[in-house]
Amino acid sequence: MRLCVLDVDSTLITAEVIELIAARAGTRALVAAITERAMQGELDFSASLKERVATLAGVPDTVFADVRAEVEFTPGVRELIAGLQAEGWEVALVSGGFEEIVASLASELGITRFRANRLEVADGRLTGRTIGPVIDRAAKAEALREFAAEVGCALEDAVAIGDGANDLDMMAVAGLGIAWHAKPIVQAQADVALNGPSLAESLPLILARG
Repeated sequence: MRLCVLDVDSTLITAEVIELIAARAGTRALVAAITERAMQGELDFSASLKERVATLAGVPDTVFADVRAEVEFTPGVRELIAGLQAEGWEVALVSGGFEEIVASLASELGITRFRANRLEVADGRLTGRTIGPVIDRAAKAEALREFAAEVGCALEDAVAIGDGANDLDMMAVAGLGIAWHAKPIVQAQADVALNGPSLAESLPLILARG
């Protein structure tokens, strides 16, 4: 069995979901600035997530459906995933974003394994807090290890694709780490850096590993 784990925001999809939610809260510029610094590796991810999510307090939970309708898959994603699944690969998603969106994306792509943060809701509105353990860079790496064990994939046979500093640990754990239009720190440390128009470019690289 082979395993490919993809980050979600700015990898599987073109946007950062937290910024789309923040647009409804009037805090998009602030959140985008913090997100950028976190993805560059300048800020601790967990602390930055807490700060960003706090700005979302009061947004109606109808935002999940609105944002889901707004997000777009990265060009080539469907081809990549279909190609891997056709070859018997297990594909999983690990995200510092939110399960409320990731679950729907996974379902549409025929993916059953995913892990993401969850937003707390009370009385139909976001509270500005998350629920449960934060999915940071260490948790992403641990998720890849767990998924690999579940499907019987040796870590050296696993592939991880991401764009931000919080993807570095899971990319290091995997046998092949692919940076996709990634921050400089990620491009420098990845095994392969792709900056083309389609994520499907990674398919032959991945399948060449056998």
